[in-house]
Amino acid sequence: MKTIVRCTLLTALLLLVSAVFVSAAPLTVDIYGPGQKLVNMTILPPKPLRAGGSVPTDAAEFERVVKNNLSYIPFLQDVPMSQMLGGDPSRGVKARDINFKPLQLAKVDLAMTVGWNGSNLEARVYETFSGRLIVGKAYGQVQGKLVTRVADRFCSVLLEELSGKKGFFDSPIAFVKQLGKSKEIYTVLPQGRELTRITKLGGFNLSPTWSPDGSKIAFTHIGAKKHTLGIWDSKTGKITLRNNTLGQTVISPVFVDNRQIAVTLNKTGQADIYLLDDEYKPKRTLVKSSFIDVSPSFDRSGNLMTFTSGRAGNPHIYLLNLKTGNLRRVTITGKYNTHPCLSPDGRYIAYTHRTANGHRIFLHDLQSGREKQLTFGPGSDEYPAFGPDGYFVAFASSRSGEYKLYLTTRHGDTPRQLKTGNGPAFAPDWDTSLQR
Repeated sequence: MKTIVRCTLLTALLLLVSAVFVSAAPLTVDIYGPGQKLVNMTILPPKPLRAGGSVPTDAAEFERVVKNNLSYIPFLQDVPMSQMLGGDPSRGVKARDINFKPLQLAKVDLAMTVGWNGSNLEARVYETFSGRLIVGKAYGQVQGKLVTRVADRFCSVLLEELSGKKGFFDSPIAFVKQLGKSKEIYTVLPQGRELTRITKLGGFNLSPTWSPDGSKIAFTHIGAKKHTLGIWDSKTGKITLRNNTLGQTVISPVFVDNRQIAVTLNKTGQADIYLLDDEYKPKRTLVKSSFIDVSPSFDRSGNLMTFTSGRAGNPHIYLLNLKTGNLRRVTITGKYNTHPCLSPDGRYIAYTHRTANGHRIFLHDLQSGREKQLTFGPGSDEYPAFGPDGYFVAFASSRSGEYKLYLTTRHGDTPRQLKTGNGPAFAPDWDTSLQR
């Protein structure tokens, strides 16, 4: 049923609605195409679900969170009720309770209704062209802090129905925050909520990376005397530091799957990339050369690995197929290409490219071989990280005077700064787990 709804949506949702509804013809548009601003959506006033009922005060907060979440989606535009001729065209929350004609004339493509029965909530989104229900969800005990959580989950479900991709609204980002002379690991939601400190170790805690199931964060801890591999467990909140058999340096660890980690070590005096077993001991060498090999990144399958290597004389991006052993150089131009991040589906590599005007985020399409610049400064832009849908990209930028986190899309839409509090923030890594 979901497939039928999605297919119908892709052929009818992004309709350029004319003032005369009957003369409009459906237009198929890739909603992940660059610069799409075609989907107009309005949130109708909340309604009680039963006669004599009332709408709780939490309804305003729910609507505020939904509107803020959807403002991150470049192809969605909010149409306020003030633009509706005749005011609210609904008397209830179901299709039969809505007069879609005023919405069509206002060129609104999607209409959302919200119904309340005490703390029980029903949220629906309809396609105004046909009155078809796109998504409908019911939630119980929606009050207090749960209001924002439910709003995030509903927005993620809606985005998945519109695009076929998991939403990112409840997917936290791990990053490094500078606190005086130390650097610690934090997490935050993309909307800037739930800022949480993970480490209190002092020294430098760098390169955080989520496990595929979102249950752990691996990172490098640099203390007064040595490097160690740090593992934070989200279930217990405990941190384990490991350095036995790993050598003097532990650089840019990343999970291959939920049990194994790839990391750059100098066990033989050279910086090579090793695979660690589920006890975090070296299992085998993944990449070895007489040059520095760092910053591994994997797709969701764990079969493709991109990394930075100096084997061409200066840093470039390479791609290794772990099944076939095929290794190829990805970047050709420029003298400094670092911090690669492979999209979860394995199609795109986002990376840092040094230009004459500073570092910028570039995107390489592995299918077409085409490259494009995503960010344009000012300052420098570094450390790209794909979101769970492979569409949004987080990165760090000094454009404000000190490094902060920003969000853009793989089409280079206008970056939006994340709220991370005082102090520089950099090295983001997005939780891309599918089940949250």
